[in-house]
Amino acid sequence: MRTIALLRAQGVDRVVVVDNASPAEDRKVILNAHPDVVLLENDTNLGFGPAANVGFRWWLEQDRSEWILLCPHDAQPEDGCIDALLAAARDRPRAGLACAEYGDHEWSGKPVVDPYFGSILASTERSPGWESCGHPHGTLLLARRDCLEDIGLFDERYFAYCEEADLGERARRAGWDVGIVWGAIVHNPGMSSDVGIPEYLMLRNSLLLVRDHFGRYNAFVRYVTATWVTVRGALGGRRTPFWDLKARLLALRDFPLGRFGPPPPL
Repeated sequence: MRTIALLRAQGVDRVVVVDNASPAEDRKVILNAHPDVVLLENDTNLGFGPAANVGFRWWLEQDRSEWILLCPHDAQPEDGCIDALLAAARDRPRAGLACAEYGDHEWSGKPVVDPYFGSILASTERSPGWESCGHPHGTLLLARRDCLEDIGLFDERYFAYCEEADLGERARRAGWDVGIVWGAIVHNPGMSSDVGIPEYLMLRNSLLLVRDHFGRYNAFVRYVTATWVTVRGALGGRRTPFWDLKARLLALRDFPLGRFGPPPPL
């Protein structure tokens, strides 16, 4: 509800909510407060990328506007964020994908796609305005119609995490410019989890990303590195931010088996 209000305060003229099987009473609250919202209801939790594709397909079929914004349910764009994002993208004829900057310092780097580690944040000067980057992040993502029609939508094997990196890599290789707009700020207070699903998906999907875009050798190096990090953490050494041993072991099992899509029970 707060995100809808923030988007509309910044001039978003049409809001589409894609729901991943939330309780019926929660969906009713949205429609009672915003009867003009387009509510697309899924029967199950499709994940971030596949659910976003539901919204993208609706937009491509039902709307003729040039740009679409994508964000999760709890994104909080600061005042002027969307205008700044659009202004920077419109100045570039080949701008295909863009994103706002994170308002939280620890997530403030430039998104890049590393040939061995996949999606990472790189240090940058953060000069105001557009900076080309490896991929947009999904907290507030701007996409151009022509770009999506050219490269396609999210790869649904990812379910969640790394699908933006795959989309950005495909866009850049097709000749589209991908950027982050410094000064267009969005907050995402829900970026945490106490369960192993983020750890599982980030590891499994980073391996998929590296293999598909940089080859099997790079994926092998990434796999060996991930195995070492898992052993080190299990022995009490330095651990990843979303550390979960079971999740990492399952990811290392499922990637070579080709098990993608929704995560297993954790």
